[in-house]
Amino acid sequence: MSSILIKNAEIITMNAAEEIFVGDLFIVDDRIAEIGQNLSHKADKVMDAAGKTIIPGFIQTHIHLCQTLFRGQADDLELLDWLKQKIWPLEASHDEESIYYSAMLGIGELLQSGTTTVVDMETVNHTEYAFQAIAESGIRALAGKVMMDKGDEVPVPLRENTLKSIQQSVDLLEKWHNRDNGRIQYAFCPRFVVSCTEELLTNVRDLSAQYNVRVHTHASENANEILLVEREFGMRNVVYLDSIGLANERLILAHCVWLDEEEKRIIKERGVKVSHCPGSNLKLASGVAEIPSLLDQQAYVSLGADGAPCNNNLDMFNEMRLAALIQKPVHGPTAMNARTVFRMATIGGAKAVGMEKEIGSLEPGKKADLAILNLNDFHMYPSFDIDTISRIVYSATRADVESTIVNGKIVMENRKLKTVDKEMVLREANFSIKRLLKRLETAVY
Repeated sequence: MSSILIKNAEIITMNAAEEIFVGDLFIVDDRIAEIGQNLSHKADKVMDAAGKTIIPGFIQTHIHLCQTLFRGQADDLELLDWLKQKIWPLEASHDEESIYYSAMLGIGELLQSGTTTVVDMETVNHTEYAFQAIAESGIRALAGKVMMDKGDEVPVPLRENTLKSIQQSVDLLEKWHNRDNGRIQYAFCPRFVVSCTEELLTNVRDLSAQYNVRVHTHASENANEILLVEREFGMRNVVYLDSIGLANERLILAHCVWLDEEEKRIIKERGVKVSHCPGSNLKLASGVAEIPSLLDQQAYVSLGADGAPCNNNLDMFNEMRLAALIQKPVHGPTAMNARTVFRMATIGGAKAVGMEKEIGSLEPGKKADLAILNLNDFHMYPSFDIDTISRIVYSATRADVESTIVNGKIVMENRKLKTVDKEMVLREANFSIKRLLKRLETAVY
């Protein structure tokens, strides 16, 4: 058994009462054993956090670790052009090494900015190497290979045989799901309706039920995407997913920018989870999702940064601030207040992945996933008589994250990563993207 005692911190619990108080937090192995004041347990490690703030680790419910390597390679394009002209050819050029370092590059950024859990959609090939990076880094992840068995404009290396795609996904699930006592979980990841046959989607529906795992896909991100789905099926995205039985409590839908009232009703009634990605939606000119109306209906909404080439960072502080600000011009200054947004970034994310009894708040018995913030700097002051959650959402940055703990293990302390070799990852990331761009020069996709 190992133990950590964190003393004298401001603790933002995000428990049912959303209590905030100054006290101590005691971790034994991978769980929070006790939270209180003046705890005197003997511990393997004692951390004095006086003047600092402990928060639940952020949970990002839509990430593409395989795309981190493409940061800056696909700027200033709308979604479908972005995919066809840049992202799909780059993903098709990936090799085992580039997938590994792309994942490590993203994970390093995520851990440095206080994200402890991700829902990750990989590309078609070499997913094993992303899982290897996840395993080595210590981040908590729900991840899966992307599935694509339809589309004339899809590069050949990404164009899958339906049965082979399904078999590869099942093989990965059986190898990686529930690894490290549940820290790593598998999700089926059909890319979106436009690139998947109904045969693939209905198989995913059945396998999700058989294995009791999540399905993670894109939906209603772009107006032109919806037109393509309507042209083929005579109905909108979410209605179609519901018609084939995929709309249920295990489904995580990224984006949902363009929903009509029927689709909102389906999302609410079926318990579908929505991952809101404001930074990506703005950069790709996709639009502004109607999140206040979804929350009014008590739908499950969480946050994600999406991928590095459409954001261009994986910073939850940025997503929280954007999520709050972009709604206010239409819905008024009290819409999407700081506490609502912080809730989406923590316990809301936990509900999206079905782990609200394990993560998302700081409570005895829950997994020890947390970040320690140092809010004592120019951009955070004055601090007197200001709600700490408002300070975090509107003023804090990822540089304010001092230490990160996942599953009871310190993965970053005093801004130094312990499970990711920063210098090596930065060096190899540059080597990898140089190699992929060179490969693209002679590729015929």
